[in-house]
Amino acid sequence: QEQLVESGGGLVQAGGSLRLSCAASGRTFSNYAMGWFRQAPGKEREFVAAISRGGGTTAYSSSVKGRFTISRDNAKSTVYLQMNSLKPEDTAVYYCAVEKFQRSGWSTSLYEYDYWGQGTQVTVSS
Repeated sequence: QEQLVESGGGLVQAGGSLRLSCAASGRTFSNYAMGWFRQAPGKEREFVAAISRGGGTTAYSSSVKGRFTISRDNAKSTVYLQMNSLKPEDTAVYYCAVEKFQRSGWSTSLYEYDYWGQGTQVTVSS
């Protein structure tokens, strides 16, 4: 059974950094692209970042590009999200997810992802 477990969230002041981790099990991790999404209270879940199955290509939303970095370690079946220069508007529950299909690229649509972690809260104070 596939399982994703996020960790690393917390409370940080604006301008600070956090590193989220997502440990995967139950699927051949290296065959699938991975993504990070977030959901703030009263808002829809939105794309944050994605990484191809080999880690060679990445994508970011315009709101985090240049501040966040997605990476993966296929030997550890783990994907990371390094978040720098955090802003209060980054406050949300962050979710990692694995794509439905094996392919060389990645997707920014949450409907292309079929397994999700439980989420980790990130709160950025001003």
